[in-house]
Amino acid sequence: MKKISQTHLFVLVLISVIAAPSAFAGTGGTELEQLRVLVQELSQRVRELEHKNEIEVATREIDRKSEIAAEAAEAKKKETPGVSASEKGFGFKSADGDFEIKLRGVIQADYRQFQQGLAGAGTAASLTANANDTFNMRRIRPIIEGTVFGKYDFKITPEFGEDKVYGGATAGSGNSGIVDAYIDARFTPYFQVRAGKFKPYVGLERLQRAADTKFVERSYVTNTILPNRDIGASIHGDVLDDKLTYALGMYQGVADGGDNKTGADSNSAKDYAARVFATPFKGGDSPLAGLGLGIAVTSGSQVGTAATTELSAGYKTPGQQTFFKYAATAIADGRRVRWAPQANYYYGSLGVLAEYVRESQDVNLVAGAKHATLKHNAWQVATTYLLTGEEASFKGVRPKQVFGKGGWGAWELALRFAGINLDDKVYNYNGTLAVFADPRYSAKSARSYTAGVNWYLNSGVKLVLDYENTQFVGGGGGTAAVPLDRVDERAVLARFQVAF
Repeated sequence: MKKISQTHLFVLVLISVIAAPSAFAGTGGTELEQLRVLVQELSQRVRELEHKNEIEVATREIDRKSEIAAEAAEAKKKETPGVSASEKGFGFKSADGDFEIKLRGVIQADYRQFQQGLAGAGTAASLTANANDTFNMRRIRPIIEGTVFGKYDFKITPEFGEDKVYGGATAGSGNSGIVDAYIDARFTPYFQVRAGKFKPYVGLERLQRAADTKFVERSYVTNTILPNRDIGASIHGDVLDDKLTYALGMYQGVADGGDNKTGADSNSAKDYAARVFATPFKGGDSPLAGLGLGIAVTSGSQVGTAATTELSAGYKTPGQQTFFKYAATAIADGRRVRWAPQANYYYGSLGVLAEYVRESQDVNLVAGAKHATLKHNAWQVATTYLLTGEEASFKGVRPKQVFGKGGWGAWELALRFAGINLDDKVYNYNGTLAVFADPRYSAKSARSYTAGVNWYLNSGVKLVLDYENTQFVGGGGGTAAVPLDRVDERAVLARFQVAF
């Protein structure tokens, strides 16, 4: 509607008043009075319409200014990087999300108290040295993770704790090293590529974060037989609606339980690994929704030398005391194959993890006098239960009530039975005793029973208390023909952990 000004309105009223007497001269004063009332009503109506128009114009101007301000704020938001700090770590992220860097970490302070047990294996002197009660910094790991160009992830993890870096057959001195250093390209959920130094896709418990393990130390399957970390490349991904995970990889190859350095390989031989893990009922309401089943295999050929035997530097108990060592003259001499079936199950507060590994390892002596194929096996069955009602999972525990904020955190009971058997040919080669290891000083088998309680104060702080009893066959002196059994190891293991 066209706006009527006050000047136009005044002129209209004036003309009406002037014209009224002549137009209604013969009709008397009544009609004139009615006309004046009509003019007044018309004037009031025009003023109302004019006021309404002014309000509408002002409202449109305010709305437009608000739209401009909102558009400017949104544009600025898209240009401003994000900063985060939470229980998941600290980070910076570009506005479009394509570039991100996160700082996380884990610190584990341990204490080991031995009621009974020996300190080592391999020599006569080891039979008289008792294990020492000790404090130690098990892991000190700042973790740097990030993403570049939207789909390329990286991870760098230094190690400053006791969790030594291994190279070939010789254990490291405990000095600083690099635990993880890799690049991961997430092309699609079902096709990803990882290259660098990382955990090979083999062992189930090994793939669990160190901060999320249920016991102070991992089992014989993980720490004695399967590879710890290696350098190589792998393709991996999730298919069938994330119900099947697969991985294929090629690696430099490490000894049992080994952790490869970041340097060049000492030979041209490589190890190959394959793994599939299925959760067929995932996402449903079935009691089997938390069931996972898988199998992994590694295969490769390694030939050692006197300097680099390509065999393990020694197998350790849960108390981290060596109970088996190969003879100094023993070396790897051919194919090494590991088969590792694995499973886990989570239902409510209950968690179960089970693994088995069977290894076939060709060995010889440095002089090449005796060749044998050794077959070792190890296993574990671990059960946990959250007393405070939280949901059990492969990942960490998030307490329903945080300690210090109206609650006592989460409490968890844990039980594990684990063991390892070494091939008899390690100690007896066609009637010749103590060829690849001496049964007087290295055990033929070990069984460990571990009971523990875990207290999660919050999602990042945890206290762990384990009691472990390990029994041995062999490794306690006697003669090579009739070895004595090593004394049981009985230890209390405690840990205070902060992880974010």
